[in-house]
Amino acid sequence: MERLDFFKLFHEIGSADYELLCKSLKTKTFEKGDFITVAGQIQRGLFFVKSGVQMSYFEAENKTHVIAFTYSPNLCAVPESFFQQIPSKCFLTCLTDSEMDYISFDQLQNLFDKSQQIERLFRRMTEDVLAGVINRHIELHSMTIEERYKTFCKRSPQLLQLVPHKYIASYLGINPTNFSKLYNSVKF
Repeated sequence: MERLDFFKLFHEIGSADYELLCKSLKTKTFEKGDFITVAGQIQRGLFFVKSGVQMSYFEAENKTHVIAFTYSPNLCAVPESFFQQIPSKCFLTCLTDSEMDYISFDQLQNLFDKSQQIERLFRRMTEDVLAGVINRHIELHSMTIEERYKTFCKRSPQLLQLVPHKYIASYLGINPTNFSKLYNSVKF
């Protein structure tokens, strides 16, 4: 999906605003295993995934707790660290080689001052992230493990081949053994 088409899912912006935004973007590549943000660090850039898969997570009780996966054409960030410019409680890492465009926090604020349409676009994308977090919270607390697995497979089936299953199990709040059983028995 082209970036402009992705933006149109949230808010229609004119070509002048789109060009203004694109001129502010820089490209960065990461290798599998590279960290984008580490816990305790402030995330200074907001990334637009062009290729690859990334994962945000935190460590507690000697376990990895996966919060989210990102992939093209989505945004990639630790939202509270980037938007509030506070130290991250999470790690953001690349699970595969990745290429992303990014904009700094200060550059984005500058664009907001220049363009109401860009500000509205990012507000709507942020609202979508918030709605997704709420829906995920509901899924974790109201669905059976099989329902969570099936929902994940419908939403992001490509990740089953790209992401180690232990991370998907963590994301879904499922014991890795139960995840393996679901993976081998529930077909789509």
